[in-house]
Amino acid sequence: MISKEQIKLEIDRVSDEQLEELYSVVKRYSQSPARNGGPSLMAKLKEITIEAPEDFAENIDLYLTGEKKID
Repeated sequence: MISKEQIKLEIDRVSDEQLEELYSVVKRYSQSPARNGGPSLMAKLKEITIEAPEDFAENIDLYLTGEKKID
């Protein structure tokens, strides 16, 4: 398991030019809904549905290239 001390050591290696970008990533992570009791990313992804032919997953390459058409 990674400790906060290990993370802090890695942060000390980050250049001053990259600190702003790292800060924004850490801030977004700490404020994400999953951290605050909201639905996780995986829970949101499970809710996605698409309307497509039954063979869409098996033949996605053919649909993407236009060899098969969705009626």
